[in-house]
Amino acid sequence: MPTVRVGAIQAEPVYLDLEGGVNKAVKLIQEASEKGVQVLGFPEVWVGGPLWSQCPLESAGFFSKYIAQSLPRDSPQMRRIQNACKEHSIFVVLGYSEKDNGSIYMAQAFINESGEIIHNRRKIKPTHVERSLWGEGQADSLKCVVDSQHGRIGALNCWENLQPLLRYYEYSQNVQIHVAAWPSFPAHPREVDSPMPYSNSGEANLRLSQMIAMEGQTFVLCATGVMKAETHELMGVKDRGIFHGDGGGFAMIFGPDGSPLAEPMPVGEEGILTADVDLDAIHAAKNLCDPVGHYSRPDLLSLRVNTVPAKVVHHE
Repeated sequence: MPTVRVGAIQAEPVYLDLEGGVNKAVKLIQEASEKGVQVLGFPEVWVGGPLWSQCPLESAGFFSKYIAQSLPRDSPQMRRIQNACKEHSIFVVLGYSEKDNGSIYMAQAFINESGEIIHNRRKIKPTHVERSLWGEGQADSLKCVVDSQHGRIGALNCWENLQPLLRYYEYSQNVQIHVAAWPSFPAHPREVDSPMPYSNSGEANLRLSQMIAMEGQTFVLCATGVMKAETHELMGVKDRGIFHGDGGGFAMIFGPDGSPLAEPMPVGEEGILTADVDLDAIHAAKNLCDPVGHYSRPDLLSLRVNTVPAKVVHHE
């Protein structure tokens, strides 16, 4: 197959400003196109932005504003992003806070070069305090890989990448380019003034993204958010010792053997990492270890999957 130029975004979202977030997304799509990128991965809920330290009971007003400024899948704002993909002939996996009537979901829209949303999935289990704000995806969100002219493109949100059964199901869908979408994280617990598990660090989740490349024999676009110093107060982290100045970014692109394929950007800096990848390189990695193929033992271990979405209303 011909080489594919891929891109992973490291950038800060625009909070409580849907139009501002869409404007920045369109600008990044244009910038990626100018770099020759054909497949571009955005961080988790990048349109809308991840939430760090907002207490549900104390932040009802903030949450109401957040929901109001989230992005409906069928909306003029989403069509602007779709049109940007079409104009610049680029395949985008967009992380966004999806507004659906009165609820919001941590969604990923797969938008092709024609500007069509060919798939939309929702995080099947928001993590920890995220469950106080975002709803869960249903069985249709287990589909996380789509066909494209650039290969089989897949994506998972944040710690969905830590769910072994979900990862395994993605591998069974023959993923070739995986978008590991992350919010901003402090680089390491030693940089945090309060107790923080290592698993909540940028370093840990960068390593997890690299492990997925090796485990699934797939190229991985590790796309991450950034937290700028001027955003600390809005996000409830000012003077709490979680972030110091600009921070949070750990974007990288990995090959199917786990090798880094780009030079990392400094923590807190915004930009787009790029790499030219040859999907035929996957064959060598699969030859060594294919956990859903020759290296599996379905007679001993297998995965059961429910693909029927649950509904709140059933029409007889």
